[in-house]
Amino acid sequence: MTKVVQKLLATIFFLCVCSATVYATDTAPVVDGADTAWILVCSALVMLMVPGLALFYGGMVRQKNVLNTIMYSFSALAVISIQWAIMGYSFSFAPDVGGIIGSLKWLGLSGVGAEPSDYADTIPHSTFMVFQMMFAIITPALISGAVAERMKFSSYLIFIIIWSTIVYDPICHWVWGGGWIGELGALDFAGGTVVHISSGVSALAAALVLGKRRGYGRDHMPPHNLPMTLLGAGLLWFGWFGFNAGSALTAGSLASSAFVATQLATAAAIIGWLWIEWKQHGKPTALGAASGAVAGLVAITPAAGFVGPMSAIVIGLGAGIICYMAVSLIKPMLGYDDSLDAFGIHGIGGAWGALATGLFASTAINAGGADGLFFGDMTLLFKQIASILGTGIYAFGVTYVLLIVLDPIIGLRVTEEEEQIGIDLSEHGETGYTS
Repeated sequence: MTKVVQKLLATIFFLCVCSATVYATDTAPVVDGADTAWILVCSALVMLMVPGLALFYGGMVRQKNVLNTIMYSFSALAVISIQWAIMGYSFSFAPDVGGIIGSLKWLGLSGVGAEPSDYADTIPHSTFMVFQMMFAIITPALISGAVAERMKFSSYLIFIIIWSTIVYDPICHWVWGGGWIGELGALDFAGGTVVHISSGVSALAAALVLGKRRGYGRDHMPPHNLPMTLLGAGLLWFGWFGFNAGSALTAGSLASSAFVATQLATAAAIIGWLWIEWKQHGKPTALGAASGAVAGLVAITPAAGFVGPMSAIVIGLGAGIICYMAVSLIKPMLGYDDSLDAFGIHGIGGAWGALATGLFASTAINAGGADGLFFGDMTLLFKQIASILGTGIYAFGVTYVLLIVLDPIIGLRVTEEEEQIGIDLSEHGETGYTS
């Protein structure tokens, strides 16, 4: 009898140990190969957006400034990658300090390795880090559209390093890293506030501080290569699927939903832009089609994982019309020289997208989100407005002060003579074309 009891107790103990082991295995974060491959591919897609942006912007400037404009974007790939690895990632995503900034825990990527993180439990921490790195790279590059054809290259490099540290990294933390905007409950799926509002309003501040290009409003300054701009827009569209669908952080149904929303909103924005342009000027333009596409991509970014297909179409149509009005009416009325309409497309488009998220978001699409006004809850709309205002005021104010401080120290603009001969020659000693 004693032996039977001993065997029974041993069996029970064995089963308990096994069940505990199974339970621990089921609940512990495990790296998923498919998710990891998907996010690495999406990281590469977002990286491709940077040369896409370079071509998009490069085609819109005058021939004598094409290389310099492309270099603004291309150089961001280098300097912001290093800034992100040394301190940017830690400031953005390390454990929260007062709802404002991340700690120094991951300085120099210390502790960022093969194990999953709290942000994504099926991919390595390093994969999440490099995906977010690509967002950090393209954001300051967007600002270059407002200062093209007149900012010194050396000053631009210094500016984007400091700007990324004191503007982008805190805002990224506010929204995605445990800061006050995320805690408030405002939604930003893939960067409407973090990327586009922050860069767009900063672009406006930069345009105001630097002043207008020589001859602006008097000389004709048409795009020198619209096929290049259209190619750049196409590459941006392609890469944006990594931007938006990749922000699901898994290779599942949410990524698919965001992919569909991105495609439909972009298509609708082109139609919206061309429709109002055609109506006003009698002709649809290639530049309008490219600009409309980017406006739609910007606007759907904060909403991509929270809205359905029909809502995405409405958001895209609105983006095409609203951004067209900002570029063709508001800019001439206020008289600032935002060379390539970074504020009109990214600032205004990002604000519309964040606001539209508060209107069209639905928990039927993403249970982890919230319902917007049109789905029964108006509180999200107020949270979105708070996030727009908080991001916009901070980014504009800090950027304006930063540039005012830097100007007497390093000088922001090239000389009048250098601007006249072209920044390609004066800043880089080469030209984009030999004839």
